[in-house]
Amino acid sequence: MKRLLLLTLLLATVVGYSQTTTLKLASDVWPPYTDVSSKFALAIDLVREALSRNHVKEQTKILDFTAVITGISKKQFDGSAALWRSPEREKYLLFSEPYLENRLILVGKKGSNVSADSLSQLRGHKVAIVESYAYGAVLNQANGVQIVKGKNSQQNLDRLLKGEVDYILADALLVEYLLKFQSEEVAKFLEIGSNAFVRLPLHFAIRKDYPGAQKIIDSFNVTIKKMIVDGTYNRILKLNWVSTDVDGDGLPELVLSGNKAGTEAPANSYNIMGQPGAASNKNAHYVIEGKLYPDWNSVPGKYKIPGASPATPDKKDFGLIFRF
Repeated sequence: MKRLLLLTLLLATVVGYSQTTTLKLASDVWPPYTDVSSKFALAIDLVREALSRNHVKEQTKILDFTAVITGISKKQFDGSAALWRSPEREKYLLFSEPYLENRLILVGKKGSNVSADSLSQLRGHKVAIVESYAYGAVLNQANGVQIVKGKNSQQNLDRLLKGEVDYILADALLVEYLLKFQSEEVAKFLEIGSNAFVRLPLHFAIRKDYPGAQKIIDSFNVTIKKMIVDGTYNRILKLNWVSTDVDGDGLPELVLSGNKAGTEAPANSYNIMGQPGAASNKNAHYVIEGKLYPDWNSVPGKYKIPGASPATPDKKDFGLIFRF
């Protein structure tokens, strides 16, 4: 009876913890990663799902970025769903392993040469950037390049199409959504580069002094990996295929969202962390419903169903559609 009572009390404690543990997080408006609740915000959604699987709730407030950092440092907030790591922030924050990578690539008008891999190769040109992004040392290469700051990616795209700038630096994932939802417009108006000018790993972070902070971070790291394998990660990103190293061999596998792989091997996939050594799809390994297949021929016929993977929203409701 005593053992039963003790077990009951322990279970009640766990349940109580899961119901009352709520992280107060803060982020700024940074589409498609963070935004207000009515908009698509994939970083917040990924973090929310991973935390919920570990019985931790979150409430995210959207503020100006300066207010986000100040609020966390003053303990008004417990952390943030999406931060870049820095020595200053490491003094008071615990960071998860990177769960995504921000990559900035070159985009030009149709017919432009987008083979450059640094600003130093664009002397004499006008390049638009988003004014609120932290571009770091890349701007040190801007000698002879006229940098034009825009308030957002749409404004930069407008300037590019009007000929007011020669190029824009755009987030690779944002470009992936353009290719997915507005492929006709991209083919008609844009040239997309493949070289990354900036690579910045994205982390979930909480204050070091938050009770159980290390346990929350450790559990988050494990859960994100499980979400990648089971396809939840793709579903939240609204992408059919993502490329990442699932089995730890140093080479990325192609992971499917859902169970409809199409009748032919995928022509492309989004590389989550920009890992080197991505195989051509002829040689790729595939992960479907948590199981690894060494090549496309090994993928069972039941998955080779015509059509895209399920449940991507209508592009009009997606919230990331650009004006051309």
